[in-house]
Amino acid sequence: MIKQKKRGLLIVISAPSGSGKGTIMKQLLQNDSNRWLSISTTSREIRNDDIPGVTYNFVSKNEFIQKISEDYFLEYAMYAGNYYGTPKETIEDKLNNGIDVFLEIEIEGAKNIKKIYPEAVLIFILPPSMTELIDRLRKRATDSEEKILKRLMRSYEEILELNNYDYVVVNDELDNSIKQIEGIMTAEKSRTNRVEEIIFDIEKDNLEDYLGGKGE
Repeated sequence: MIKQKKRGLLIVISAPSGSGKGTIMKQLLQNDSNRWLSISTTSREIRNDDIPGVTYNFVSKNEFIQKISEDYFLEYAMYAGNYYGTPKETIEDKLNNGIDVFLEIEIEGAKNIKKIYPEAVLIFILPPSMTELIDRLRKRATDSEEKILKRLMRSYEEILELNNYDYVVVNDELDNSIKQIEGIMTAEKSRTNRVEEIIFDIEKDNLEDYLGGKGE
């Protein structure tokens, strides 16, 4: 009998804006009640498609800096002139109770998490192509062409960081992307370093007797 550790997986999901990360996360969380998404805190402005407390917890830059001084964050980073951070609260408790914890964060934050939790699983979501990414950003109708260009430039920079991630999933079709991520989670839970102990129903010293009595 193999006894696996009860501790949950810590999974970091990163992606360029427009890659469909939010839709993927929503589906993953619907599929299993044993999964939990940590909501990041940010100092950026609220956009039209944002839902406070769902997409992010929004605070002012001064409030964010105050939270840093209070040791509120597990990690934080500056991205495009704004702060983004992962609250410490409840993450460790969830993991210890066997809950799989998802962090939806940027690349610098992912690197910081990997330093703190070497066992964390880092997954990068890619769009099928840059052309598809442009189409998705334009369909949002929330950004000017100038802002879209800045997002695309940032996407290229992010893609250069792929070697910092454990896995890459190309989001060309939602169901396939979900299956790939769930396959990654299954494989990670089968790693030898997640096996707590292996118990056999026969002792090594009794192998000859076992074979002699039952092997025929």
